[in-house]
Amino acid sequence: MSSEQTSTLSESDSKALLSSYSIPFAPEKKTNTAVDAVAAADQLGYPVVVKLGGDNIAHKTERGLVRLRLDNADAVSEAATSLLAAATAADGDVHLLVAPMISGTRELIAGMLVDPQFGPTVMLGIGGVMAEVIADVAFRPAPVDEAGAAAMIDSLRMQGLLEAFRGESAVNRSQLISVIVGLSKVAIERADIVSVDVNPLIVRANGDVVAVDALVEMGTRNISMVSKRVPYTDAQFRALFEPRGVLVAGASTHPGKFGFVSLHNILASGYAGGVYGTNLQGEEVLGIKTVADIDSLPDNAIDLVFVCTPASANPDLLRACARKGIGAAFLTSAGYGEAGDEGRQLETELVALADELGILLAGPNGQGVVSTPAKLCAQIVAPYPPAGAIAVASQSGNFVSSFLNYARQTGVGISRAVSAGNAAALGVADLVEWYGTDSATKVALTYVEGISDGRGLMERLARVTANKPVVLIKGGATDKGARAAASHTGALAANDAIFDGACKAGGVTRAANVEEAFEAAATFATQPLPLGPNVVVLTTAGGWGVVTSDAIANDGSMHLMTLPEDLLAQIDTKLPPRWSRNNPVDCAGGETRDTIPEVMAMIAEHKDVDAIIYLGLGIQANQARLMREGQFHPGHGLDRIVEYHERQDARFAQAAHDLSISTGKPILLATELAVADPDNSGVRTVRETGRLCYASGNRAAVALGHLYRYAVHTGVARK
Repeated sequence: MSSEQTSTLSESDSKALLSSYSIPFAPEKKTNTAVDAVAAADQLGYPVVVKLGGDNIAHKTERGLVRLRLDNADAVSEAATSLLAAATAADGDVHLLVAPMISGTRELIAGMLVDPQFGPTVMLGIGGVMAEVIADVAFRPAPVDEAGAAAMIDSLRMQGLLEAFRGESAVNRSQLISVIVGLSKVAIERADIVSVDVNPLIVRANGDVVAVDALVEMGTRNISMVSKRVPYTDAQFRALFEPRGVLVAGASTHPGKFGFVSLHNILASGYAGGVYGTNLQGEEVLGIKTVADIDSLPDNAIDLVFVCTPASANPDLLRACARKGIGAAFLTSAGYGEAGDEGRQLETELVALADELGILLAGPNGQGVVSTPAKLCAQIVAPYPPAGAIAVASQSGNFVSSFLNYARQTGVGISRAVSAGNAAALGVADLVEWYGTDSATKVALTYVEGISDGRGLMERLARVTANKPVVLIKGGATDKGARAAASHTGALAANDAIFDGACKAGGVTRAANVEEAFEAAATFATQPLPLGPNVVVLTTAGGWGVVTSDAIANDGSMHLMTLPEDLLAQIDTKLPPRWSRNNPVDCAGGETRDTIPEVMAMIAEHKDVDAIIYLGLGIQANQARLMREGQFHPGHGLDRIVEYHERQDARFAQAAHDLSISTGKPILLATELAVADPDNSGVRTVRETGRLCYASGNRAAVALGHLYRYAVHTGVARK
């Protein structure tokens, strides 16, 4: 939580405040004496609970200030007397709270906190005394509407506790949704409240939820925000990604220097615009005649300067570039914000100068920029990727390299890529927003760390996800959010969980690791969105199907559908009686020449099927490889069977692509041969169709899950 001076309302005052926001509390009476407590219990009905309350009492249970299951007047009188005697001077004015004993085998926790990065945030989770240990919680930035509240409920891992349980009814979802929406209203309407803790929220046998304890903390909200920069224009981004000419400032004849490597990479990638260089000696570098003075270069012929000069030279360099009409600068130079206070000051001054000159500033301390539509590879490292529709924005140059390398491996290409370096001016959100308008880009892939304005970042990314998917991987952590004093809600508010909730609220696809991030982006770039959750697994071997089925179940959002009778009957005509007659569709070794394409077509063209995962691609071509490598090839008729096997797997891959196009449904192909033998004819054909061949059924299921959830977020798919 984020507040400098806070005060905690008493339990009774907290409940009084929250009752007006649809939080369903058990009836209770506030008394000051043991006699009045007995009268209250007689009126409410036994058994009852008696608590000692007060403005300065937060953790009653830990101090033993709660008496449970009191079933007669004598027990209430004795409890009330001992509780009043346990009060200390530090507790201030105290009172007794008498309430019915609410029973239930299931407990939830709900609350609100103010995160310094993401602002007012609502929480729901599994509650009770073990809440912090179980840590099954969902967070969403406020405001949260009914749909968002439902999504929070669905995201809890322990869904079994919310369904019919040990003879008790399922949780009243509409009531629980009202609680979440009510807490959201508290977050938005009451800027003087910094946290709310409702724990436990007991689920009664009939499924209704009743809150029996609450804590409200008042204070001043302190939310970290960065100054709003004026957005860069489309013309400035075009100068970065589609420049008429590129200038390498600090070009060098030494092959180990940035000024040589960057110039080499620009020329080697086939960039067709003008290429220029500066060098204090005016040397020729890789056939480019450099100049010592930028002022001697032509006017309005260069849009991008790639800076490999020391920090001390850069202010004058930018001024000279502005005089030549250069609209964008990428700085590899170090010695700025990463170098301490003096470097931070230099960085601030450089950003101010670039803004004054109207120059888009990328970096400093960055790796470079790639733009395949312009055949531009202005970076100080390899590789240059194949052209495609994935646009990368990263706070780490290492991850840009990783994504570009995966693009080369898989054939699923890149449109744009920028390592933002220190992101002194041009940040990840700026890039992703522009990618959202870029016709060459279908999906943005981003790596973030060191977030300074979490809510601002997510609001900007969410605007992009309305039209294009954004895949995100996060490293490190934001500064620890302050906790609400004496609040379970605050203790559960690990920043990563809050960040995750913000991603889900904004429709941002969050990946767990770099492989998953690239594969999710590649799937968005090459597959259509599914219209629903129904998945069929087609496999040539049973074990693969079982493991992939588990992955689909673990995803939690998709559904391994039951095969309709008409589809079963169709498949019966193509497979022997021993086939699985279930989903996964296990061919059981009954394939003939046309079985896979024909069965795949039957599945894909069925109206109830939304997506297919096909397992077993490459088996025949793998055998063909062994035959080719053996000493008997091409004799013994092996030449014909080898060619046949290779043609078959190529046919299967092509059939999957063609069916996906004709039906508009995603069909994902998975085999370990994607890594083990990328030249396998099946794997190679998948690459040639422009799609990703997944290294396992599990990885295909994870990617498909991301595809489906985004389709639901945008309203394309049904739940």
